Amino acid sequence: MALTLRWGTVTAVTQRLDELIRCTVDGKECIAYPRQTGHVEVGDTVLVNTQALDLELGSGGFDVLYANMTRGLGLQPPSSAHVMALPYTPGQSAAACVEESDGLADDLGGMPVVCCGLHSQVPPVVAGIGVGIRVAYAQLAGGALPVAFSDTIRTLKTRRLIETAIAVSPCLDGDVQALTVASALTWAKARGFDIVVCGIGPGIAGTGSVFGHGGLAVAEAGNAAAALGGRAVVAVRYSGADSRARHRGVSHHTLSALRLTLGQPDVPWPSDLGHDGALGDVVEIDVKGWQDACTGLPLKHMGRGPAEDPWFFASAFAAGRHARALLG
Repeated sequence: MALTLRWGTVTAVTQRLDELIRCTVDGKECIAYPRQTGHVEVGDTVLVNTQALDLELGSGGFDVLYANMTRGLGLQPPSSAHVMALPYTPGQSAAACVEESDGLADDLGGMPVVCCGLHSQVPPVVAGIGVGIRVAYAQLAGGALPVAFSDTIRTLKTRRLIETAIAVSPCLDGDVQALTVASALTWAKARGFDIVVCGIGPGIAGTGSVFGHGGLAVAEAGNAAAALGGRAVVAVRYSGADSRARHRGVSHHTLSALRLTLGQPDVPWPSDLGHDGALGDVVEIDVKGWQDACTGLPLKHMGRGPAEDPWFFASAFAAGRHARALLG
């Protein structure tokens, strides 16, 4: 795997957040993660990774700032960090993990863990959980690695539907960092969270094969939850509008993840949607009112919204509503 880098000059800064900067470099769109590369100002000399844009990848559409040669050299790592993110790669950087400083629970004590295979499932899931519940989001590998890239998570935190975002290695740049999904779950339990929603970042890595896609993060989260005494709840990826056969109805992503999930996870299913026998046993959930509960949330999947593919969002909402009901 070869890096594709070019020199450039920052010509505009279009959005500046604590964890994400959108800018243009020689007139081309670029994003930067200031906690990784330092601040960015107009006129800075930078190196940008152009590969996604050059190859017209679905995860691209912009360059990514690799290094700020003007003000981003010699940045100091956290003083308490002992774990390397992206170890032994050109992008390695030290990160402070919750395992090093905070206590972890011995088990989850039945805590619901919602397992999502797509980032676009997270908004309807947390809408199904609703307010007044302490929810942590744990981002696993399979899509974008920086948690800071997600405008969706920022919105859900603003709406108080998510309290904390955990980056689970190799993901990075969350509110806190965990080395493994097991430590992320037990940290959340020890800190008094009621539910953890696990998912992948925006975009999804995929090869078109049964076991070569980021949706298998569902199995990783579900197996860890079950082993630790939690209640794994699988958010089904369902589409009534996808033109590709492998994603129409229950997606092969969900089916392959369930094949790798040990034990018996809960599989919520909208009671008004005809049951797909390929899933086996499901928990039927009344999803009436899901549209109102999701009002104002970023609902978009493959360019489609609730009007074009309502059951995609309703199926994810069912998982959140079921997780909330498990709290009693």
